[in-house]
Amino acid sequence: MAIRIAQDPHADEVLTNDSFALLAGMLLDQQFPMERAFAGPAKVLDRFGTLDPSAIAAAEPEAFADLCATPPAIHRYGRSMAGRLQALAKVVAEEYDGDASRIWTEARTGEALMKRLRALPGFGEQKAKIFTALVAKQLGVKPAGWTTVVGDYGKKGYRSVADVVDPDSLAKVRAFKQEKKAAARA
Repeated sequence: MAIRIAQDPHADEVLTNDSFALLAGMLLDQQFPMERAFAGPAKVLDRFGTLDPSAIAAAEPEAFADLCATPPAIHRYGRSMAGRLQALAKVVAEEYDGDASRIWTEARTGEALMKRLRALPGFGEQKAKIFTALVAKQLGVKPAGWTTVVGDYGKKGYRSVADVVDPDSLAKVRAFKQEKKAAARA
């Protein structure tokens, strides 16, 4: 299944074909429009030449930060996110032999997947739940009990990036998030 989160053919192709790109996009999805966050890995690929976690982890930090912060930056906080991306790449390189997909394909249960995701730099409880829902809904990877651990994110509807498959669903997710923020302020 082709992923269409970034709403850009090249960026979505990178997300579809590179498991580290998908994981990196999720890392970047904070305090930044989701489609732009998920376009970040394609920018890294175009500028750095690879998304190989070992190469990213080994890159000289200042040069990599410059690459990530160059307009259009991979994130509003491009330099800071460059460091987080390198930390994530290091874990994937060292613990999963550079194959990010092993994080979700080798997890036997939803709780095991959540534990693996929460152990990643930049992934807390909510981000782990959303990513678990994303791999289940968009990649068809549904370890036993995944719906229990993701709660509302596993339901049908338009709640998170896991539900984005086209421009219409992106608008619905954005509206849902705005409603939640308005309710929290009230």
